[in-house]
Amino acid sequence: MRQGRCTLPPGISGRVCDRLAGLEQVISSGAIRQVLLATGRVNSRACKLTHEVMLWVILAMGIFTNLPIRQVFKQTRFARVGEDLPNRSSLCHARQRLGVAPMRRLFLETVHLLATSETPCAFYHGMRLMGIDGVVMNLPDRPANEKTFGRPSGGDRGMGAFPQLRKVSLVELGTHVETAFIAKTITTSEQTVIPALLNYMPEDGLLLWDRGFCSYEHMKMLKRKDISILARVKNNLTLKPIAHLSDGSYLAKIYPKPYDREKDRNDIVVRVIHYILDDPERTGHDEEQVLITNLLGEKLYPAEELIPLYHERWEHELVYDEQKTHQDSRRATKPTHLRSETPAGVIQELFALSLAHFVVRALMFESAAMIEIDRDRMSFTGCFQILQCRLPECNARSEYSLQE
Repeated sequence: MRQGRCTLPPGISGRVCDRLAGLEQVISSGAIRQVLLATGRVNSRACKLTHEVMLWVILAMGIFTNLPIRQVFKQTRFARVGEDLPNRSSLCHARQRLGVAPMRRLFLETVHLLATSETPCAFYHGMRLMGIDGVVMNLPDRPANEKTFGRPSGGDRGMGAFPQLRKVSLVELGTHVETAFIAKTITTSEQTVIPALLNYMPEDGLLLWDRGFCSYEHMKMLKRKDISILARVKNNLTLKPIAHLSDGSYLAKIYPKPYDREKDRNDIVVRVIHYILDDPERTGHDEEQVLITNLLGEKLYPAEELIPLYHERWEHELVYDEQKTHQDSRRATKPTHLRSETPAGVIQELFALSLAHFVVRALMFESAAMIEIDRDRMSFTGCFQILQCRLPECNARSEYSLQE
């Protein structure tokens, strides 16, 4: 079915949102239209705020995070003398009509793994480094947000100041690409969403995660899916050696219950590595750390390589820092991480932030390859600011480089 026409005049390039043409290097207009058709978002008549225009506007919300939605709309178009722009109410209603499904579909079809075999710190013995971790985000204090996502309890001090959601993400650690995420209520445990995220693990992935995620059920699931894992566990986990290895690590069995341990049944064999973190600048300095892995061969995967490799997991924390502190930082005019006042708007905005983060990371990846430098030498904040400033100057075919 043919889309209804937008009544706003297009620019010289033929685009209504002509200041966003540079984004088409990563997200094409064709992809936008295919997503709308696939999700049944077809305008039956001509209007200003068609679904296609609103999808671009919501994408722009992930870039111009410091602006309210009407100002975001202005950033998508070059100024036309005498043009009557839609008001905030019209834009909000248009967002509601669009819904969440097109943003989710666009995210799934746009975001992809970037690392190649030449990408520094992205692979270990041909295995792509992936991480899973969670983060909490504050939402505008509205009844609908509180009802859907919940509000944290401050104990004797009362309830929290804002509703919150919990987001758990799967990240390609070598490039900081957030390949999948799940948003749940603040009371939802991070561990409960792990099975859904494992469906997005690449076949060549090596999963790194912190001690809060590791459990027998998760290890059983990883074994069934043939996923390699390197995880930190709590020191009080019972790991009795059954075989000592030449690099100081040892093999042990984990069980679902103590009774299974007594009967020696339903076990999973793992390799255990103990080490002491010797870095005064880090939390946990001079404390014993315990890692487990299903990479059982100490000759091929020696402990002296796996110990520093595990700390690549912190790249996931940097992804959340980029998104929360630099891309969408709080300020006096926006005291919460997100600004949407309805649950559907919150999810739309989450997808917009992640898509905009991917756009920046994809352009950084291309720019680093163009000038032959390690992408770790490039500042995400600086590149994000350059994108905000230079976006109107770029078209879909610009040889765009995030250099000052």
